[in-house]
Amino acid sequence: MTTRVYNQNCPIARGLDVIGERWTLLIVRELIGGPRRYSDLRAELPGIATNLLAQRLKELQESGLIDRTDLPAPIGRTVYTLTDEAWQRVLPIVQAIALFGLDKIDPQDASAITPLNGFLAGMLLSFDAAAATELDTSYRIDIDGRRFELAVTNGHLASTRGEPDVTVTASAADLITIRLGTHPNARKSALRRIRFDGDPHAVDAMRNVFSLRL
Repeated sequence: MTTRVYNQNCPIARGLDVIGERWTLLIVRELIGGPRRYSDLRAELPGIATNLLAQRLKELQESGLIDRTDLPAPIGRTVYTLTDEAWQRVLPIVQAIALFGLDKIDPQDASAITPLNGFLAGMLLSFDAAAATELDTSYRIDIDGRRFELAVTNGHLASTRGEPDVTVTASAADLITIRLGTHPNARKSALRRIRFDGDPHAVDAMRNVFSLRL
């Protein structure tokens, strides 16, 4: 299996040589939600061949966009995480594509109500960098039983570090309604059902940064 390149010396072609292959940005998408095992990625990327996933992970490591870490005992597992370069340079691309595609999904279709779509619509696309310039906070978001973890550091989204300062518990349906609901009352009701746990000041800052206020 070989990697295809455009052989053009322009920034778009060079960038696509790294992240333009099929499945690559979807792997990055999964790692935005925190460290993931190989088996986690296989489960969340149905349809990708095992050897292709292994190749894509190897390519992303060689490009400096993901790290592979072997956790010590008793955990004893290998996880993949985004590097600082990926958070700073590739994440904006993922956000732009997700924003472009947000109005192309049908929120009334049950297949759209997934933890991942709840995370993308309710958290990733609502992040306000200008409001987060002085924050250094880690978050854990539990959506319908699936866990997502990330941090905000000096106005940028980043990998989580240690225990979360704020834990959020929500349903995908409520997070999607907050962003895509057509009725203000429905959006307010959905927002009231979201649970925030943590230091009150950190919770207040998070609600502001991710536009989760009534």
